[in-house]
Amino acid sequence: MSKQLMKGNEALAEAALRAGCRFYSGYPITPQTEILEYLAKRMDEVGGTFVQTESELAGINMLLGAAAAGARALTSSAGPGFSLNQEGISYLVAADLPAVIINVMRIGTGLGDIAQGQGDYWQMTRGGGHGDYRTIVLAPASVQETADLAYMSFDLAEKYRHPVIIATDGAIGEMIESVELPEMKEHDIDTYDWAIRPRKDGEKQRVIWNRFWDLGNDEYPIYLVNKYNEIEANEQRWESVQTEDAEIVLVAYGISSRVAKSAVIRARKEGMKLGLIRPITLWPYPKKAFEALGPQVKAFLDIEMNILGQMTDDIILADGNKHPVEFYGEYWHLIDENKIVAKAKEMLAKY
Repeated sequence: MSKQLMKGNEALAEAALRAGCRFYSGYPITPQTEILEYLAKRMDEVGGTFVQTESELAGINMLLGAAAAGARALTSSAGPGFSLNQEGISYLVAADLPAVIINVMRIGTGLGDIAQGQGDYWQMTRGGGHGDYRTIVLAPASVQETADLAYMSFDLAEKYRHPVIIATDGAIGEMIESVELPEMKEHDIDTYDWAIRPRKDGEKQRVIWNRFWDLGNDEYPIYLVNKYNEIEANEQRWESVQTEDAEIVLVAYGISSRVAKSAVIRARKEGMKLGLIRPITLWPYPKKAFEALGPQVKAFLDIEMNILGQMTDDIILADGNKHPVEFYGEYWHLIDENKIVAKAKEMLAKY
């Protein structure tokens, strides 16, 4: 299949359609509005349903309804809109419903601003709504990977009957790169026997509700923990770059990882042994990548576009708290390759 130039948000939307997504509900908010705009036209062309809702609350709850009926359903948002999705995500988890939610991250708390950011890590990986839950979180680092992960996300959601979040950001969503799109496939809304559908004569009515009520006090905790253990065992994804002999290992995802990769190349030319672990799944976190590291590692450098170093705790846990972990972050600006190299030099002298 031939390659074409596409914006990240539009490649994501097209890949979702090609994965069999035939329902979208959402509300415009920068920097994800191109997803909504693209699907407003294309969804009708493939025979699906597009709804521009009155709010993000309506968007996530319409998504829940479509997922309960067996449709491959999608919503997207950013910033305060994604915060409004949290209650609905909690209800999707409670009901064991597969769905895909896109978060095109932007900077700041509250209204924040529309520039790219990576400040939603805690919200996405710790469960931003109420109750005990985690969500599968995929973090693409290019337009091509955005399309690939969007295409895969629906299969992953249905495999575990669980919502999947795609954590992209304003830079990747707005940039234009070459992309090879996957093949078009259809999804049968009647594939799964748990989905709600019109009841035939004599057939028991199907009900979608909290699985806790089905399983009870004793069985539900076991069921949920087993599900998450299975996801952690089977779905960790990452990229390792020159970590075989690295003394300082950078850890970065999304747009920040692209700059970190360039910093590894520059540092290597200067004789510094830098490597990079790029988490592709923010949850389950790729602990296996850290387990594969050799004894020469001296420290880790967490690189993110936020103020507080939200991924630092996961690096410490994945490493078993064996090495120092430092943080370099930017708020308004993109990560700076020169600052990464300078910070790594300081760390090599220190450790």
